[in-house]
This record gives sequence, C-alpha cells and structure tokens, in this order.
Amino acid sequence: MEAKKNEKKYAKAEECPISASIGVIGGKWKPVIIWVLMEKPFRFGELHKAIEGIALKVLSRQLKELTKDGIVNRTAYPEVPPRVEYSLSEKGESLSVIMNSLADWSRNNILERDVSSYCG
Repeated sequence: MEAKKNEKKYAKAEECPISASIGVIGGKWKPVIIWVLMEKPFRFGELHKAIEGIALKVLSRQLKELTKDGIVNRTAYPEVPPRVEYSLSEKGESLSVIMNSLADWSRNNILERDVSSYCG
C-alpha cells in the first residue's frame, strides 16, 4: 500500500519535485559554483579564476541568484579595500551528498576517470 502512494504520476513537468530543484541549482554554471564552494569560501576574483570559462557578468548573476535562493552566503567585511567572500549556506551544504553522488555517477558513467579536471 505504501509503495503505491509514492508512485504518483506527474502530468506536467512543473508538478515534478525535481523541477523545483533544477530551477534553483540547474544550468551550466550553478552546479560548478556549488562544487567549487564545497571546498572552502572564495572571494569573487578567486572564484572566477577557479571556474575556467565563466564570464564575470555570468558569475555575478549566478551568485546573486544562488544567494537569493539561500544556497550561497555573501559575507562583506568592513575593511579597506572591501572584501567579500562567498560560501555555501547550511542549505547549500546540504547539497554536498547530492553533488558527490552526481560526481560519482559522472565518473562511472560518462568520464570513466577522475572528474576533478572538469569541475574546478
């Protein structure tokens, strides 16, 4: 009886709970940003250097969206010159298991070797 409850069919993609997740963390750059921030907090320039190929404008926009969605914390320090660091929030850190599972799946099914050279 319990198993049948979980077998709900979704008539539309937006009804699928995965669509909500992909809406927040999906795209070309957001998973990479999250992956890099799993290591440690980064300043904007460091993050830009760590993610080869991302435009400054795109990085800025993606960080704003991830911050708005509560995945990334933006910490501005009252120093001269100003210093801003980006880190994963508690909500963002909860993605670590999922991100590591995706990395393992990629290694086993797509890359068949270490993915570190592809992900920051």
